Amino acid sequence: MVAMAAMAVTAVRENQENTPTLSRGQVQPLLPPWLRTGLTVLRQDCGGEFYLSGGSLRDLLLGREPHDIDLTVARHGVACARRLAEASGGTFICLDAEEDVARVVCKGIVIDIAAFREGASTIEEDLRLRDFTINALALSLEGLLEGEGKDSDEPLACLDPTGGLADISERLIRMTHAGAFKSDPLRMLRAYRLAASLGCTVDATTSETIRREHKLIARSAAERVAAELNGIMLSSGAHAAISAMAANGLLFQVIPELAAGAGLVQPKSHHLDVLGHSLEALHQVEQLIARPESGFPACSPAMGAYLAEVGNILVLKWAALLHDLGKPATWAQDSSGDGRITFYQHERAGVELVKRLAQRLRWSTKQCERVSLLVSQHMRPFHLLNVARQGELSLKACIRLIQALGDELMGLLVLAQADALAGKGEQRPEDMENEVAGLALRLEEVRRERVLPVQTSPPLLSGRDLIEELGLQPGPLFKTILAQVELERMEGVILSRDEALQLARTMAAQGENSGG
Repeated sequence: MVAMAAMAVTAVRENQENTPTLSRGQVQPLLPPWLRTGLTVLRQDCGGEFYLSGGSLRDLLLGREPHDIDLTVARHGVACARRLAEASGGTFICLDAEEDVARVVCKGIVIDIAAFREGASTIEEDLRLRDFTINALALSLEGLLEGEGKDSDEPLACLDPTGGLADISERLIRMTHAGAFKSDPLRMLRAYRLAASLGCTVDATTSETIRREHKLIARSAAERVAAELNGIMLSSGAHAAISAMAANGLLFQVIPELAAGAGLVQPKSHHLDVLGHSLEALHQVEQLIARPESGFPACSPAMGAYLAEVGNILVLKWAALLHDLGKPATWAQDSSGDGRITFYQHERAGVELVKRLAQRLRWSTKQCERVSLLVSQHMRPFHLLNVARQGELSLKACIRLIQALGDELMGLLVLAQADALAGKGEQRPEDMENEVAGLALRLEEVRRERVLPVQTSPPLLSGRDLIEELGLQPGPLFKTILAQVELERMEGVILSRDEALQLARTMAAQGENSGG
């Protein structure tokens, strides 16, 4: 956020009790001169002290670069923010007039200013009303807004009425008071989002409280729930957080569709029930994102580029967790033979459930479509591998999969590898991971050498050609003909426009003969 702060956020100094502390030199770079000047004037006019608090102070103590600046003032938070915006030439944004919270955006820095909450008369009372102890810390800016000549190593004392400094040292997420979740149930999800993004653990008492009160989450707006869940998925600790939420029941309050997979037995190619397998698939996806070469020794630049995109990671993790959502509805056991368990067409059933989930959580249309595509196609790589075990995999089959997935091809391959790694049953193919890696190489070769050259060059035929050259009327047959021309061009069956026209004539005649 603040370039100078990046230099100041070094290893956090610790005292003999291992409690993290901050020095003047670590905090001051967070406050550029224009902000110090503005806050100094405001403090004189408002007659109140400003406190650095919340996430920005927490991140400094954790040795992380703050994304913004959180300030607390006794009263008139919105008015103070408005005055600061006017004085600095920044943009004023009222976040919540009732709660007296506003934002100033100036010179690339985001400053949130909030008044004491819920009638608190002191900063200590305000901190005790916050969600978690690691967020219930404050540092008075007195002495930090004036001259920079003081000793940069001068230690600063944080206000810590709930034991947040010790919890930062222990990497614990702990609620500040027994009623923390009743006042705002969304805090239950926030606990796991913070744990996942900060590398922390939710403490036992807080987890037990969530287990007792998780039904309260139904009071939270769907958009807020979705934002917290997406935040968990975008972290590197999604699997640990989602698994902990499953253990205390919170997960099934926000994604009840997953509950049906608990205890549901799978074929002997799996060693876990459906829910356990879904959680393990998420775990394996996280491992592959961190080290793609572990699952794909010849990891292609295309896959590396795919995994470097934050939006792709979000979609991929959701697909991993939800890919078998349709299995409970399609579970069957052969009663006449060996009792084999099947889940025929579970990917189709899963897509319908994903769409309902997306609608309930107010996902964007794009996110819903992308996750649904991966869920609907997640069995296709394994179907291709079954074919390959019987003989050579056809070029046409490879091209069709590449066309069907488009930009999601690399995501599907990572999902397939995670799916394979998450199933360690006694009857699974012995070399499954290497088979998936080999399929990825084959598909990437076909994509690079056959598909991309055709997609990036002018088409051999257009709809106008079908009208002018063949006298056809526009209709559904147009799309079928043009798609077949493209496919056979990728296969190398046709190379010229004349060959494409001949194929089109043949298909048009067949369409007429069949009444199409």
